[in-house]
Amino acid sequence: MLGGVISDAILRRTGSLTLARKVPIVGGMLLSTVIIGCNYVDTPGLVIGLMTLAFFGKGVGSLGWAVVADTSPKEAPGLNAGLFNTFGNIAGITTPIAIGYIVKASGGSFTGALVFVAVNALAALVCYLFVVGEIRRVSIR
Repeated sequence: MLGGVISDAILRRTGSLTLARKVPIVGGMLLSTVIIGCNYVDTPGLVIGLMTLAFFGKGVGSLGWAVVADTSPKEAPGLNAGLFNTFGNIAGITTPIAIGYIVKASGGSFTGALVFVAVNALAALVCYLFVVGEIRRVSIR
């Protein structure tokens, strides 16, 4: 919910939908990369704290549906929602498989798996900064 609150506040202040959506997404994904720190601490409390912070960051950056709603053509919102869910579900299927292979290849260590998760967050961050352009409604002609 905090990502939405931040996004709404930025939108009210700047009037820029692009800035309002990208700032919480990029900030949240950046914060979620602290999960790598779990590889370097042994104290259970620190591991829990880092994971909590990482998952909080992921939650702040979870504005995917807002972006879909902002960009979907009025003539085809269902198609866009279906595509969004399709690719989200593909990631939901392939990520645990990839992590399983990483853990198995590393002799049962989750070090590589945590790096994999953080790299995915960084990839999302880079895409939102450099691939995703202006966030605006697409129109079908």
